[in-house]
Amino acid sequence: MAIQIISTRQSNVGKRSRWLWVCLTTLLSSACVSVPETPEPSPATSAKPHLTPTSWSTLPGWQENSLAPAWSAFLKSCGAATRDQHWSEVCDQAAAADATLLHGFFERWFIPYQLADATGNKTGLLTGYYEPLLRGSRERRAPYLFPAYGIPGDLLQIDLSTLYPELARHRLRGRVVGNKVMPYYSRADIDAGLSTLVGREILWVDDPVALFFLHIQGSGKVVLNDSTRVRLAYAEQNGHPYKAIGKVLIDRGELKREAVTLQSIRAWLERNPAKAADLMQQNASYVFFEEQPDSANGPKGAQGVALTTGHSIAVDPDAIGLGTPVYLEARSPLDGATLNRLTIAQDTGGAIRGAVRADLFLGNGDSAEALAGRMKQPLRAWVLLPKSVKP
Repeated sequence: MAIQIISTRQSNVGKRSRWLWVCLTTLLSSACVSVPETPEPSPATSAKPHLTPTSWSTLPGWQENSLAPAWSAFLKSCGAATRDQHWSEVCDQAAAADATLLHGFFERWFIPYQLADATGNKTGLLTGYYEPLLRGSRERRAPYLFPAYGIPGDLLQIDLSTLYPELARHRLRGRVVGNKVMPYYSRADIDAGLSTLVGREILWVDDPVALFFLHIQGSGKVVLNDSTRVRLAYAEQNGHPYKAIGKVLIDRGELKREAVTLQSIRAWLERNPAKAADLMQQNASYVFFEEQPDSANGPKGAQGVALTTGHSIAVDPDAIGLGTPVYLEARSPLDGATLNRLTIAQDTGGAIRGAVRADLFLGNGDSAEALAGRMKQPLRAWVLLPKSVKP
């Protein structure tokens, strides 16, 4: 899953609500759920998408592509409580569709639209995310000294949708000090120790760097010292905007831009233990978790459904609606193999901004980490919209 910071999209709301929005967002930022460790996007990438209707023959590898894994993910989205009511007819048809004739189903009920940004650029960025595996304990004892926290009791969540419906997708976080709402504590504050978090520890892990990347990915699995496994899933966030420490290392001259991957950042942190805490604290965003049983299903994304390995993506919800099928054209950073496939937009992420932008969920394990950590690939994408839905 992914951490979603406040939207940079310019809204067409009235002056009063726009003024309120600007004032509030200087204090707090919103969050939902995994982000890749890549330099932060520029504001220009948050523009509305440009959609060009096209034919199915223009989708590279469409006819040869197996749609079964994405079909399973699509049915999950159709069953989500948050599904868009405009999709009711096509979802009803999907429930009765012949699973051996999936190409025909999509070609009958959908139109493919190629994505471009507001400038007409059709090439964007594909990254990847995964569930890390950590070692932990129910009790704090060496080497398990680093806590994964549940939601703090003093974390305030502000929902503005009753007054400003146009802000319904955004929530603000903070804490009450006297009669004022203040930003919630930063990563540095929390790392220093807070009495308000005593008793909120779910478990302790043995590696602060692994815990940091668990915050970045949004969920993961922990092998406890009694050999049982649990999943730590995203529950909340402290409201501070996400900041990519890879960009910090670039700005400091520690890494070259083209060399920034999850693996190179982790290696730097391990080589520089005296500087590691300060670097990680440059990202003030902090995630709070909930414990879930270990299962073969993926973690839940922003749409509230379990993610499907290799076929669920995180998107910018200002560009692509959750539950939308999206066809991707890209190549693997490991061997150049094609990654052309149908995916379903089921998650969001703080670094996922822009029209031609996707973050592919890759599952868990070493191979998932190896691929996700290096995934920064050129992307072309097509959204599939029901014929009854206006773009």
